[in-house]
Formats: sequence, structure tokens, C-alpha cells
Amino acid sequence: MALAAARARGLRALSRPLPRSRGALAARCCASGAGLSPPGGYRAWQERATRDPGGFWSEVARGALRWNSPFHTACEAGPAGGVARWFLGGRLNVSVNCLDQHVQKSPDRVALIWERDEPGSAVHVTYRELLDMTCRLANTLKKYGIQKGDKVAIYMSVSPLSVAAMLACARIGAIHTVVFAGFSAESLAGRIMDSGCKAVITYNQGVRGGRIIELKTTVDKAVKNCPSIKHVFVAQRTENKVQMGDCDVPLEEEMAKAASVCTPESMDSEDMLFMLYTSGSTGKPKGIVHTQAGYLLYAALTHKYVFDYQQGDVFGCVADIGWITGHSYVVYGPLCNGATSVLFESTPVYPDPGRYWEMVQRLKINQFYGAPTAIRLLLKYGDEWVKKYDRSSLKTLGSVGEPINNEAWQWFYHVVGNGRCTLVDTWWQTETGGICIAPRPSEKKAEIVPAMAMRPFFGIVPVLMDENGKVIEGNDVSGALCIAQPWPGMARTIYGDHQRFVDAYFKAYPGYYFTGDSAYRTEKGYYQITGRMDDVINISGHRLGTAEIEDAMADHPEVPETAVIGYPHEIKGEGAFAFIVIKEETAHKDRVKEELKTIVATKIAKYAVPDHILVVKRLPKTRSGKIMRRLLRKVVAEQSSDMGDTTTLDDPSVIMEILDAYQKYKKEKSSS
Repeated sequence: MALAAARARGLRALSRPLPRSRGALAARCCASGAGLSPPGGYRAWQERATRDPGGFWSEVARGALRWNSPFHTACEAGPAGGVARWFLGGRLNVSVNCLDQHVQKSPDRVALIWERDEPGSAVHVTYRELLDMTCRLANTLKKYGIQKGDKVAIYMSVSPLSVAAMLACARIGAIHTVVFAGFSAESLAGRIMDSGCKAVITYNQGVRGGRIIELKTTVDKAVKNCPSIKHVFVAQRTENKVQMGDCDVPLEEEMAKAASVCTPESMDSEDMLFMLYTSGSTGKPKGIVHTQAGYLLYAALTHKYVFDYQQGDVFGCVADIGWITGHSYVVYGPLCNGATSVLFESTPVYPDPGRYWEMVQRLKINQFYGAPTAIRLLLKYGDEWVKKYDRSSLKTLGSVGEPINNEAWQWFYHVVGNGRCTLVDTWWQTETGGICIAPRPSEKKAEIVPAMAMRPFFGIVPVLMDENGKVIEGNDVSGALCIAQPWPGMARTIYGDHQRFVDAYFKAYPGYYFTGDSAYRTEKGYYQITGRMDDVINISGHRLGTAEIEDAMADHPEVPETAVIGYPHEIKGEGAFAFIVIKEETAHKDRVKEELKTIVATKIAKYAVPDHILVVKRLPKTRSGKIMRRLLRKVVAEQSSDMGDTTTLDDPSVIMEILDAYQKYKKEKSSS
């Protein structure tokens, strides 16, 4: 009851008229050097943000962002507590907040340190240089007809130029959609067509882990099927020549001729900033839409307070810009705060498993933010690769993308951090825009429980729901994780399909944002994420709908049926396990398996290829024809004694068939 009353008070406060003066909260928030514990303490800020979200976010926004025109209403709640709109009437430009304001104060402060794939070849870029690069790129886009509201795809490896491409779009009011440079031509084309992009920005080639990646070739294949594309802007990452066609534009040559000043567009708070495609439980990826002011504010505030970022620190998030982590904690959050952000182009094991820690020593990185997948991988190589390098600059460690297991947490904390660094296990999603639950911020010296996200960020009101859609009160309980109150960083829609957005996030529990995750609330009231509740798996921190893999495999003419599930993987966190039915006349099962792997790699990406493909005679189905993937998970988890209710199966004997096939497959794998 207490939670419901607090939520009601908070929602009523959202649209309350706001004073225009900048309060003490705003002044403290934007003060240089604001650290881990906010002035007044974590509890005071969290209580204020829950009780009076409109007042709280209004003050923070006025202090933290540079506005062209002030907003008149902090938040306008959506129907039934659904999608909210923030900072109504306000106008600003994101690139000005990330660049111009810092150039005016400290033009020679380093904005980016590009840790290129080639070891020891870091490139430092100042805020003045990044602004120049951004303006020239923005003017080049305008010269070729890109204007406010147009969509631009960015298919590039991590580099200062890829960051400038994002900021150039923001400067002229274009909407960028960054596509991870490991996705196939078909995946890239699907995203371009869904979003209606007018242009692509890419490199001739990419370089990663000592290998050349043919980016331009992939783009060429993709745009053959994309009539909306008018131009492909091609930058040079290597000296190798690539085929240039009629719509291709040599980017650096054009930038050299462009003016170094570009007047920024004044954007409404709720104008689209970017789209980022993420997998859902259906086969089609969804274009998650984030807007200008709310997203930027939330990314900046979480960056400052979760990681205790202080001016002068070197912030090292090793995520790719093709994922939301790269958007929020490589680009927008750090740059809005005037930080020095590291761009990591390589892999954790190139040229050896000491790459991260040699980089920490050389660049004197203060905050290191990476994926549990990488930590688990490096753990296998032993402590010596870590201990040979000086990591004394590190103050905060962070994990992102999936829950971190206890063994990896302990190694990260004790070996990498020498038992003296704060370790924040962060939980959030593409849809949330920024970190929602993490051990910090908190009261000073508050405890951190290993491998647990723990505390909600300011304005985040988590609730657990039971199977009947009722809020579960009290502690030491588990349920579906929902968020009870809007926050500025939340996504606004799925591009071109708002009903899908409503159905995915607000239909299951009306009035609440449904995360799709389950969670446990401890006896002390901390939150631990326990896994996905839908058919989405998390491979190396990347969400992927099992239906997406199944749809790709369905293209094979000899495979009439497939079912893909996630299973625990000691390095990747989760892997994909595929059960397939092949036509009776098919003689070469191994050939079919290899062809399926090629299809998935081509249609989606290499990381989506199932680790295991098991041929079965048939799949477990209900009488209505629905595949019971829950039973397949039990088989792989070797929990056949606890299959649960199987009364809805069309033929229960299918379970023994699949168990026998699985045991035979296991023996074959172990003997080989």
C-alpha cells in the first residue's frame, strides 16, 4: 500500500507547474567534481525523485544541460502511466551540449582517446578537434542533401570519426541509426529499409583483432536492396582501395573542403535523436527510438554518479558504438559531462590476454566498464596477464550487458581491482537509455553485495509483480521486474510500430513498464536480476530473439522445423542451442548443420550462430501446435526429472525421444 501511495503522489507531481529558478539541486548537480554521494545523500535524492519526479528532473535538467529555449513542463505522463514526454517546450542541441560548451571553457581538453587495434597506437582528440571534425562532417552531409529529420545509417568500427558521425547527425537534426559493424549485409539492409535511411556512413574496411573486416563490401551488398539510399559516404581506415560507385562519396576529401563551422539546429526536447535496433521475442528486430533532452540528461547523470566520474578522469568503456552501451557511456554521457572517453577498437585478447590491462597502465584509465563475457574469458588465462601491468589508476570497475556470475565478480574485484576498487554490476536495457539499477550511487561507504545490481537510480521505482499482475510487497520475494514511474531516459516508441511498443512494454502489466526480466528482492531490499522471462537470449551481452535465429534457419529447404533456446555458457553467459527436424530423405546431416551455421552468420551475424545443433525426429508440441521450448530447456539443463506439467503435449513420448537423442549427442561430443 505504501508503494502504491508513493507512486500515485509521484505521478500526480509529474505535470505540476514548475518554478523557473535554478534550485540548489541543479547547482550542485552540475558543479564540477560532484561525486559518488550527491549533496544531501542518496536517500534524500531518491526520495525526492520518487515523491516529486517533475520537480526533481526539472531542477537537474536546468543545471545539467544547455538550453536554447527553456521548457515549461517537466513531464507529461502518458495514458495509464505508459510512455511519457519530457521537458515540453524546451529546445536544445545535443552536439552543443557534448562539444561547444566544453570548447568554450577548455578547448584543449582531451575528449577522446582512440585505442586503435594496433597495440600502443592511441590517438588523442581534443574537444576543439572533435568539434571541427563534427562540423565538417555535418556540412558534408548537408551538401549532399541530408537535412533535419532524415535518417542516416552508420556502419563503422569504433573511431573518432564514427563518434563525429553521430554528433554530426545530432548537429543538423538528422536521426542516426548505428549498426554494429559485425552484422551481415542482410541485417544491415533490413535496418536501412525499416528506418528509411537516405545515406550510409562507413569505412573502406575495418580492423579488429589483427584482421581486416570488409565494411564497404558489406554495405555494397546491402544497399542493392535499399532504394532509399542516395549516398554512401566512405572513409579510409586502411590504405587498401575499394570499389567506388556512382552514389559513393569519399568522406575525408569532402570534409577537407567543408567549412569548419556549422550552425546547430535547435531541436525540440522530444524530437528523435537516434534509433537503435535490438532483438525482440519475434523474428523482426525493433528500432528503439530515443529523443533529445531526456536521453542525454539521463545518460550524463548516470555516467557521473554510478561511476563517480570526476573532472580529469579517463573513462574507459570498452563497448562498441553499435550497442546502447557505446551510445550512452562511450559517446553521449561522457561527452556531455566534458569527460575524456576511451574508444576501444580491438579485442580483449589481441595481441595477447593482457591487452585491457596494458591499456589501463598506458592511458591511466580511472573507470573501466566492460562485459562479463570478456571478464570470464580473461579469467581463464590466469592472473599473470593482469598482474604484469600497473592498474593503480583504476578507481571504479563496472560490468554491463548481462548479470555477472560470482566467480567472475570475485576475480574482477580481487585480481583486476586489487580489492580496492568499487565494482558496479549495472542493470539496464536499450529501452531504458541508461543504467537503472546499480550498487552506486548510494550512501557513503554503503555495502556492495557481489554479483548484484542492488540499488535503483534516482527516479527509478522498481516493483515485482506476480502471475496475476499484482504488486508483490515485502522483501525476500521474486517476480517479474517492472518500473512503476516514468524517467527521462526511457525509449518513446518502436519506429513505425507504436502498438508493438505498447504491447511489448505496457500491456502485460498496465500502468507499469515491463522489463522482460525476473528479479529477486533480498531481505535488505536489494535487487538481483535472475534472467529473461521471454524467448530472448543474451549472448556475450547482446540480446537476440530466438525467433530471429529460427527464422533464419527456416530458409534451409531441408529443415522444416526448428526450435532455438538459450543455455548457460561459461564464457558467453548464454549460448544458442538449436533443435532441428530434417526431411527424411536427407542423408548428410553434418552438411545441413554447416549450411545452417552459414545461413545464420549471413542473415544475422557470426555471434548468433548456435553452438549446438541437435537433429531430432520431432519437436515437443501442444495439441494446438505450439512448441514447448520450456521442455527443451529442461533437457539441455539435464533436469528431466522435473519436467513440470506435460499434460498439454500432443504426444508425451516425444520427451524420451529427445532425451535419448540428446544423450547420444553428448557422448559423441565428449568422445570427439
